[in-house]
Amino acid sequence: MVDTSDRTSELKAFDDTNAGVKGLLDAGVKTIPRIFHSRSQPNVDQREGGDDDARFSIPTIDLQGGKIQADSALRAEVMEKVRHACEKWGFFQVVNHGIPVNVLDEVIRGIREFHEQDSELKKEFYTRTPGKKVYYHSNYDLYQASSTDWRDTLGCFMAPNPPKPEELPSVCRDIVIEYSKHVMEVGSTLFEILSESLGLNPNHLKDMNCAEGLLLLGHCYPACPEPDLTFGASKHTDGTFITILLQDQVGGLQALYENQWVNVPPMYGALVVNVGDLLQLITNDKFISLAHRVRAKNVGPRTSVASFFRSERNTKVFGPIKELLSEENPQIYQEVDIKDYVRYYYSEGKENSPLLHFKL
Repeated sequence: MVDTSDRTSELKAFDDTNAGVKGLLDAGVKTIPRIFHSRSQPNVDQREGGDDDARFSIPTIDLQGGKIQADSALRAEVMEKVRHACEKWGFFQVVNHGIPVNVLDEVIRGIREFHEQDSELKKEFYTRTPGKKVYYHSNYDLYQASSTDWRDTLGCFMAPNPPKPEELPSVCRDIVIEYSKHVMEVGSTLFEILSESLGLNPNHLKDMNCAEGLLLLGHCYPACPEPDLTFGASKHTDGTFITILLQDQVGGLQALYENQWVNVPPMYGALVVNVGDLLQLITNDKFISLAHRVRAKNVGPRTSVASFFRSERNTKVFGPIKELLSEENPQIYQEVDIKDYVRYYYSEGKENSPLLHFKL
């Protein structure tokens, strides 16, 4: 057992390099430091499902490239598929979503190029100071989590008050701005479909400010010399309404479905959508926020771009939507202040869903 003070000093030494996990590889490490050794390996009731088992295949939904705006029958069909995916899986992939493939390729390339820069060029963005609109670091919960993930992240708060263009790294500035505009449009469409699938007005979730905030996270998962000892991202749920993820072709993302870890395979041109904790809360458990993780690999880097949709109003209070409640479906959760939820999410670790803390 590693002494707590030893671990803290090792974490600080790693953090003080301002170079992240990529800096370790650049320094030629062949064995990963102890701080990355995971304490949460899968247990016997969380097996890995096979890719050839149709029961454990994440749904793929065709958004029809905008046709659903004019074709009510097509829209109803898509809406039903989204509703089913959110109730059963909390995860699905979307194709024909409207973002050009060249934009998807360029944002993956831009994020990868940011992380592959010399450490000295990235250090100006390295910070843990709250309130920064653009930041770079390794593990947002570095000092709170029981183990450290093999991952570096560039974070950009792109809505509702985006950074000035010159605040973004020059190597990916233009494409991050362009991709953010596109993904906000996809998010807007999805929130309309989600609202309708709940039997609500198409603008209901947007009127609740669910779509106003966008945090874009450009993740880099470098090749790991000892991938069986750590994770790229440990088991967690997302503190969002929805997350829209673009991943490259390396793979490693898994969702915990019926106590089995199910692969979410890369699909070129597709986006992965998952329900976040806040959407589960306001739908009173109708839609589910599924735990997921990223396996470390000895190949890489794996690059992904996660778009977190969440309210940026720290004084905003969210609770189950009144129109969804009845005698048969009583309120499950408290009214939750966003800042209280965020504080709990960041302070209590990610092993268990924070939603359990806010149940009545």
